[in-house]
Amino acid sequence: QVQLVESGGGLVQPGGSLRLSCAASGSIFSIYDMGWYRQAPGKQRELVAAITSGGTTNYGDSVKGRLDISRDNAKTTVYLQMSSLKPEDTAVYYCNAQRKWYDYWGQGTQVTVSS
Repeated sequence: QVQLVESGGGLVQPGGSLRLSCAASGSIFSIYDMGWYRQAPGKQRELVAAITSGGTTNYGDSVKGRLDISRDNAKTTVYLQMSSLKPEDTAVYYCNAQRKWYDYWGQGTQVTVSS
């Protein structure tokens, strides 16, 4: 069992930056592939960024070049650094941990990009 707690969301102006954090507990963090997803009102949940247990990263097409995912296995935390934010980035951002048939989700953190 893995527990995930996101933090760092909030209101930011267009062009601004935020860093989201996802603190994991309950299992061996380093063996999980980690990801950030988001869901805007009326839309399906989509992958924003992912990082494997080996450190390989992958990004959604709409955020490439603006977001950076990283992990600190010693702190059992995964981060999402977001810059050049746009109103269309407004969504609830969810942390995800996957390994084989195991799939865990956090409660989400709201990010609102608005002037």
